[in-house]
Amino acid sequence: MAVHNHSNVLAVTFALASALTIAVGTVWRHHILRTGLSHTEANASPLGSLRSAQWWASLCLAFVAYGLQALALGFGSLLVVQPILVLSLMFTLVLSARVERRRMDTGEALWALALTACVGVVIVLGRPVPGQRVAAWWEWAAAIAVGAIACALVVAAAYRRPPYAQALLYGIVCGAVFGYLAVFSKVAVDAFAAGGLPALVSTWQFWAMLAASVLGTAVQQYAFGAGVLSASLPAMKIVEPLIALTLGLTILGESLQVNTVAEWAVMGASISGMLVATGMLARRPVA
Repeated sequence: MAVHNHSNVLAVTFALASALTIAVGTVWRHHILRTGLSHTEANASPLGSLRSAQWWASLCLAFVAYGLQALALGFGSLLVVQPILVLSLMFTLVLSARVERRRMDTGEALWALALTACVGVVIVLGRPVPGQRVAAWWEWAAAIAVGAIACALVVAAAYRRPPYAQALLYGIVCGAVFGYLAVFSKVAVDAFAAGGLPALVSTWQFWAMLAASVLGTAVQQYAFGAGVLSASLPAMKIVEPLIALTLGLTILGESLQVNTVAEWAVMGASISGMLVATGMLARRPVA
């Protein structure tokens, strides 16, 4: 896999823009799905919002966010872009507080700052570089099969569970699907950079990307419809980068420029900090 126009600065810039756009669209779509419902009441027909013009407008915003993410992936690796996209959780917290005309409490603000700091350490210390590995078909097949089976089991576990539990479980599935979507997108973007539109449509990852985007959006509807954002969104933001980074390292051959034991210790602590901060933010009402 060839590397084209590699620039971590541009990758981070476009990823930040994508994260902010994701936050706006997330609050908007969730509001559409939850209007008139209590925190303990699930939306019985989450796909019914497809009849709303506002929902389609919010989906257009999601396409803008995805386009910015694709641009970021064109300039940098998954190891750069995915940690930055985690910041959309922090942006969502700030935006939802603004919409609700309330102030973020001290604990919420501190965990948001901790999340930002950990993301910064991963990018600056890790100095991720794109991979040049071409994975065999069976590696892709195995990775997709494992993900599909795991997601099916989680969806089955969500059946007839309370709304909050359904929101959490659907959020996990949604995050996993979007993690695969990010990997498919990286391959598709590199194909477009190398050979233009003909190369893009000739790669199967492009069509897998489209399928994953539709599936992920559908699952997200059920996750958002089942309960408050604090039940589903943090799960999405934890699972998505874990899946994308794992596949980026194993399938695409991406790597971190970390050599010493001390550097690896700091990296491990920072990634753990991202997970802990996201988990702590999940305990606070987002919307």
